[in-house]
Amino acid sequence: MAESPRSGVAAGGRVVVIGATGQLGSDLVRTFGGPATLIPLGSRDLDVLDAARVRSTLAELRPTVVINTTAYNFVDRAEEERPQAFALNAEAVGSLAATTHSLGAVFVHFSTDYVFDGRKRTPYVETDAPGPLSAYGESKLAGEGLALERCERTVVFRVCGLFGIGGRSGKGNFVETMLRLAREGKPLRVVADQVLGPSYTLDLARKVWAVLPKATHSLYHLTSGGQTSWYEFARRAFQLAGVTADITPVTAAEFGARAQRPAYSVLGHAHLAALGEDDLRPWDTALAAYIAERSSPR
Repeated sequence: MAESPRSGVAAGGRVVVIGATGQLGSDLVRTFGGPATLIPLGSRDLDVLDAARVRSTLAELRPTVVINTTAYNFVDRAEEERPQAFALNAEAVGSLAATTHSLGAVFVHFSTDYVFDGRKRTPYVETDAPGPLSAYGESKLAGEGLALERCERTVVFRVCGLFGIGGRSGKGNFVETMLRLAREGKPLRVVADQVLGPSYTLDLARKVWAVLPKATHSLYHLTSGGQTSWYEFARRAFQLAGVTADITPVTAAEFGARAQRPAYSVLGHAHLAALGEDDLRPWDTALAAYIAERSSPR
């Protein structure tokens, strides 16, 4: 990137978090401890699909950093709702980036492991060529491109398999969905031949704040440590939550999802290492912390 975001999160800075009530956004808000001023905006505060409203709102707020956590995350539906996926994951990102650039601010955006085709069997690093298999993955890759093209002070974080306390009502994350279905006594068929690095948004948020003041690259992979399959991820969640489940491992072909997903999408953290930042704690340790937090009084 052309200029470090250091000044944006320093004293006197103004950091706007868009999507502040979602899983990642809410954890960014609750872990913020910098000298800058934090301005959280939920979906009711700002519709990122309204480009004119985005321009007027950000012009009024005068941010030094704009962090966008909004996304269209319906991977299978995106096959039929391609325009909607691209509207939120690409076009809106481009508008946000352009407005952020016009204000001389840093733009921070989040992408996905699904920009890769899954043909590797070692973790993908930031310099590996993307090759998305789905409309969702294509829309997220397009958003990365527009962010980097329209704001010279952009930092993109690719993340994977998010689980977090924020935004638990409504659609829920994979862990919440599995626990709910198991408690309802539903038989579960879970894909066992797709390997990923599921990630706790609380840990990601803390690392984002550690990286931004010293970022030297425009792209970072950010995931919990280790790797697992969706099936083993679900089994571990049931064990930690003390829930009995009727769960059967199946192949992706047997499951028959509408969208194709990478068979292997573990992300390596070469650019984190280049900053001297250590890896995040392993996904299973993070999952145990998440299960404990979700079970405690709030």
